[in-house]
Amino acid sequence: MFKHILIATDGSELAQEAETVGLTLAAALNARVTAVTATKPWDALSISALAERGLPNPVADFDEAAAASANRILWGVTETAKKIGVACTTLHAKDKYPAAAILETAKKRGCDLIVMASHGRRGISRMLLGSQAMEVVTLSAIPVLLCR
Repeated sequence: MFKHILIATDGSELAQEAETVGLTLAAALNARVTAVTATKPWDALSISALAERGLPNPVADFDEAAAASANRILWGVTETAKKIGVACTTLHAKDKYPAAAILETAKKRGCDLIVMASHGRRGISRMLLGSQAMEVVTLSAIPVLLCR
């Protein structure tokens, strides 16, 4: 069935549940796993907020914080994979918006299933906040398993 599963995560509690689902499925199918997390490119508002704190190099500080966050998230996936008994390759998609990073990684790595969480926002909050999951589902050429 599925031979290479991409697990997309942002480290949230809901995403951690999707990680477990994806890893458990991979174990049952004897599939390979790649886990990806994305960190958005810096924006002027984020950098100005760091600069207001008096940081001498806000861009470098932003990049350092993003890398630390990605390492923490991917370490968590790796630990869960070890507990389940599945080998898991990890990838930090730096300076990428989540949906684009997920779709690009799935294509480049030859994945045949994407597993990710969806917060299930509706109405105005979905319109204002957007939905990375909806964008992935809409644009993906491969199946997407959404966990809620």
